[in-house]
Amino acid sequence: MNLLRVQDAQLAFGADAILDHVNFVLEPGERVCLVGRNGAGKSTLLKVIDQQVVLDDGQVQYVGDTVVTRLPQDPPAQSPQRVYDYVAEALAESGELLTRYHLLSEKMAAGDASSGLLTEMDSLQAKIDALNGWQMETRIEQVLTRLNLPADTSMAELSGGWLRRVALARALVVDPDVLLLDEPTNHLDISMVRWLEEQIKEFKGAVLFISHDRAFIRHLATRIVDLDRGQLTSYPGDYDRYLAKKQELLEVETAQNAEFDKKLAAEEVWIRQGIKARRTRNEGRVRALQDLRKQRQQRRELQGKANLRVNEASRSGKRVFEGEQLQLQFDDKPIIRDLDLLLQRGDKVAFVGPNGCGKSTLIKVILGEQDVDGGKVKLGTNLEVAYFDQHRSQLDPQKSVMDNVGDGKQDIVFQGRPRHILSYLQDFLFSPKQARTPVLALSGGERNRALLAKILLKPSNLLVLDEPTNDLDIETLELLEQIIAEYQGTVLLVSHDREFVDNTATAVLYFEGDGVITEIIGGFSELEHYLSMKSATAPSQDKSSTQGTKTETQRSHSTSLSDKGSAQRQKKLSYKLQRELDGLPAAIEEKEHQLEQIQQQLNEPEFFSQPLEVTEPVMQQAAELDEALMMLLERWEELENLSKQSS
Repeated sequence: MNLLRVQDAQLAFGADAILDHVNFVLEPGERVCLVGRNGAGKSTLLKVIDQQVVLDDGQVQYVGDTVVTRLPQDPPAQSPQRVYDYVAEALAESGELLTRYHLLSEKMAAGDASSGLLTEMDSLQAKIDALNGWQMETRIEQVLTRLNLPADTSMAELSGGWLRRVALARALVVDPDVLLLDEPTNHLDISMVRWLEEQIKEFKGAVLFISHDRAFIRHLATRIVDLDRGQLTSYPGDYDRYLAKKQELLEVETAQNAEFDKKLAAEEVWIRQGIKARRTRNEGRVRALQDLRKQRQQRRELQGKANLRVNEASRSGKRVFEGEQLQLQFDDKPIIRDLDLLLQRGDKVAFVGPNGCGKSTLIKVILGEQDVDGGKVKLGTNLEVAYFDQHRSQLDPQKSVMDNVGDGKQDIVFQGRPRHILSYLQDFLFSPKQARTPVLALSGGERNRALLAKILLKPSNLLVLDEPTNDLDIETLELLEQIIAEYQGTVLLVSHDREFVDNTATAVLYFEGDGVITEIIGGFSELEHYLSMKSATAPSQDKSSTQGTKTETQRSHSTSLSDKGSAQRQKKLSYKLQRELDGLPAAIEEKEHQLEQIQQQLNEPEFFSQPLEVTEPVMQQAAELDEALMMLLERWEELENLSKQSS
């Protein structure tokens, strides 16, 4: 039996319909993932189902007494309100009475036994009895216990991840049949994402969720529904089947459109023939041409892909950062303990760990913006930093996209060539109309694209990306992965998107807590392998006896990215690293060939008799090729040794 039905839904906020006479059905027990490009209308559809947005036409039908609740995209604001009170608010009148009863009970426990208080308590008990409110109180306590939430803690004391957990408690306390989740993994660290996955799997009702976290989708979705150009298409099965089927349908659509356009072009040639042809014109054929023109006019083209490119600066020094025995703590909390770290040009390092563990602090140390309490720090030279801030503080919400990205200029310089700001923004899928729109009016994904456009415009050789994947659609995520892979500079990445880390990072700095930071060569898959091995070999001992003490084993986890003997490397190569190893011989051969050609120029007798402006660029190119070749050889040796150790 269906839980809800969306029938012939029509909704438009502009020229193109967000929902174009669509239908949708949700069955009990389903976990449906709603996917689509940024701005396609996914969040709007959830609001329609939650009756927060009214359709232009069509209807949403709940079957029977179906209860629907929605977890918004953003966590609740920090406030003096207690967790218990915020969760109880979802129960309307019963929640208000229970909140008041809870408060009066605390007063009585504190020694207040006035007659007025007792009278109000009696009145509240009667009202709660009449509404069967004690059952609701039991439900609140069960949900808070299940989610491990402190009932009497102020919302102002909670981090973003805990606020998201409180919001989920508020959604679950009404015992819904349908749970709507809008980007539930945003701002959650990896442990919280895993926890959320388990909570959703245990939920007995149906779930309709929006997410761009591919690992999250793969673990949870039983069906994929794609919102594309106002149309909903259902794809039963898992996410990988959806990708394959979607690609097939797009190829069919492209072929059909090409055939249609060919027929239309032939008819346009016919209609423009001379006088003789007009006299013998087939009026039925003319009407058919008019229908073809109308169909072509109504066609909604597939939105193109973003064209993300980096405006790279001149190369930095080979050493980007070096730290020896670094120590840092805030108050009594260790942030960095006995850390040896060497970052070299071309490293792509992911910072992984729970929220508040010190990832952003270490980045500030690397950039020279944060002093350490102890240890030696050597900063890199010739660094040009582009910083993607997860809070988007570099964007002025009141200004337009073009003013934010171009700093008010109409003409910009990108990769050494002048471009108009509107042309540049089209690479990031902003039409001229959208480019003139205030950032305040954009969706979360569109704001992230605007910030990417701003930071990628700046010449850089050190790219710092702090949670860049939040709200980005999957196609843009894949393009971002590609530019990181091709980027010649250094990348520091903070992300809780497991697949994104797997596809981009060559090493992970894992923040284990208590200031211990461990290097793992590879991506998130290698990190999971390390954690599982650590869990399997950890001695059973009293946790309290080891708290606050750093053992010699932990000391070995303090890391240098150039250390070839790390124990973490003694494991099977991941698929990504194996592919890299397989491709290195060809890359080395290509560099050797290029260097040989340059060397032949240098060996010519007349070469050094030429002006300096002619010889110097060639010599510089030879030096760069030689250094690149050495780096490839070092990387090949490193991966080859790791491959032998794992065999």
